[in-house]
Amino acid sequence: MEFMIIALPFVKVIAAFCLMLAGIRNKLGLALSILAGGLFMGLIFGLSTTALFKASSLALVQEKFLFLVTIVGSILILSDALERSGQSVRLMEALSGYLVRPRLRLIFFPALIGLLPMPGGAIFSAPMVKAVSAGMGLNKEDRVVINYWFRHVWEMAWPLYPGIILTVALADVPVTAYIAKSWPGVVAMFATGWFFFLRPGVLHIVPLPSAADLPQGKRSKRRVVTEGLPLLIAIVGAIGLETLLAGFAPNISFEWGVIIALFAAIICIMVQNRLGVSFLAAVLKKKSLWTMLMVIAAIFVFKDVMQAAGIVEAMAQSAGGGVALFAAAVFLPFLVGMVAGINVAFVGATFPLLIGLLKSLGMEDQIVPYLILGSFSGFTGVMISPIHICFVLTCNYFDTDLGRAWRRLVAPSICFGLSGVLLFWFLLL
Repeated sequence: MEFMIIALPFVKVIAAFCLMLAGIRNKLGLALSILAGGLFMGLIFGLSTTALFKASSLALVQEKFLFLVTIVGSILILSDALERSGQSVRLMEALSGYLVRPRLRLIFFPALIGLLPMPGGAIFSAPMVKAVSAGMGLNKEDRVVINYWFRHVWEMAWPLYPGIILTVALADVPVTAYIAKSWPGVVAMFATGWFFFLRPGVLHIVPLPSAADLPQGKRSKRRVVTEGLPLLIAIVGAIGLETLLAGFAPNISFEWGVIIALFAAIICIMVQNRLGVSFLAAVLKKKSLWTMLMVIAAIFVFKDVMQAAGIVEAMAQSAGGGVALFAAAVFLPFLVGMVAGINVAFVGATFPLLIGLLKSLGMEDQIVPYLILGSFSGFTGVMISPIHICFVLTCNYFDTDLGRAWRRLVAPSICFGLSGVLLFWFLLL
């Protein structure tokens, strides 16, 4: 009987997560699935319909939500502008003259495209991998795993990714403070990818022409800077302005620095490519833009409903903190990431629970290490997910059997997840 009392809050939470996962799996949509899970969770924890409506309404007018919607929307507009104008392709061409090492040529373009947080971005870099790998003697599975893996190497520490933006917004910490501790994840992705996919003995490459045989006329630093200027403004500007605000105007939300930098980058690319109002109108009509914004709205509703229902307190009181933290920081992020195949899903569905648990246990000073552990766990699930859109699109592009390519991702994904555990222990020392 005592066990049932202890387990009941966890059973309710797992039931709500099962409802969310079923919705995602049956293509209800990520936003509706998270919203349904949150409302169901509120009801089974005794929240009235009036309280549900109040919590949901207030979630959509708070400052953090409005900031996040503006930032994510701006990032998607910038990514769309780079693609529609052809500037991203021109940037690839400008950089190609500097790439003479075969393995560097293979990973450079997926990694570069990875700096642009566009859904299904691996299909954007797949043609480039196919082009640069011509004559190297690679099989289809080699091309698939290299394109897929190195497209995602930055996701643990790149400040433009919605997953990171959402994480720091939920935790109310500066993005620089988070990245200062999460950056080893990028090193782990590169190292794991090299060991399993690129190192001599694993990847056999037919020798390419030497640097002296390559046409030098393609090299132009000025062209590289010109074509990459919007990205430089967005990245350097966001980090620089955020740092300045934190140092000289701490009362101003750091999100303003990111928004200003993104707006400046959008204006830059529109001026460079003479994109008019019609371009903005076309972007604002895109379904993918509004789908992402709906996901963010559902996440904030989920977070506030959970707080209003006292779910965190119920879990913390019924069981030891270690059990609850393991579920919230490791098991649930991995499960949601694997089923959904997208970072925003596990961040939005599980991090409010994790943050709430840490606060209820008086562990506010450990929020960032636990968020990093949750990010590693969730991202491991995302990378190993057979329904990850980038993986499916890459397999389709290279006409490769999904099962054979997927088996090559299991071991490196698990190794990456274990590296997150090591980093977590190090951060707690």
